[in-house]
Amino acid sequence: MDRFPPVLILAGGLGTRLTTIEAGLPKSMVNVNGQPFIDHQLHLLRRQGVEDVVLCVGHLQQALCQYVGDGTKFGVQVRYSSDGDRLLGTGGAALKASKLSGSPFAVLYGDSYLDLPFAPFAAAFEHSGKAALMTVYRNNNRGIPSNLEVRGGQVVAYNKENPTAAMQHVDFGLSIFSAAAFADFSPAQTFDLTEVVEQLIALGQLACFEVHEPFHEVGSEEGLRELAQYLLTRQQQ
Repeated sequence: MDRFPPVLILAGGLGTRLTTIEAGLPKSMVNVNGQPFIDHQLHLLRRQGVEDVVLCVGHLQQALCQYVGDGTKFGVQVRYSSDGDRLLGTGGAALKASKLSGSPFAVLYGDSYLDLPFAPFAAAFEHSGKAALMTVYRNNNRGIPSNLEVRGGQVVAYNKENPTAAMQHVDFGLSIFSAAAFADFSPAQTFDLTEVVEQLIALGQLACFEVHEPFHEVGSEEGLRELAQYLLTRQQQ
């Protein structure tokens, strides 16, 4: 794979758990050290060699679209895929956006900051021969409950509601999919990425890549504070 696949960013979620964000704005626009989070996220992607980004947006996304524009100021090409008149769910949004990106494509959560080299993820996906790859982090139930069972380079079980003792990992926040991963889903459907993941596991088609550094996120006030401090520390190094 000559370059990292296009990245679809699920940026439609509102920051309902954040008191520091204006009502009606997506989490992508929360202020982190004087800049909207999307600013940090897109600059990080560019450093990782990403050239093509599709922002999956929903209602009330005008501020985000106006701020990012076509991505020129971040050094990436940015296009937009909107849910339209009805919510599509994370899976439906990704499927719709994939019509712009082509296959394969990566999916990144809109509140995640993943400061690790991306190239090994793409290489692992290509070598796996599977329909998809999920990056995973072994947290051993620290911070949030572990909900993934990993074995032999694959994700073999996933359950957020009733995790088992064998589940020691969580989703790191970045996955790579081929078009085949969505073959049984229709653009007319509203569905979550969880449904795609569960089907891939059942078919033995979800490879995994384990990372050993924790992810950062802005979905909570605690996560926002930790990311702000992390970025300040990086700037001082």
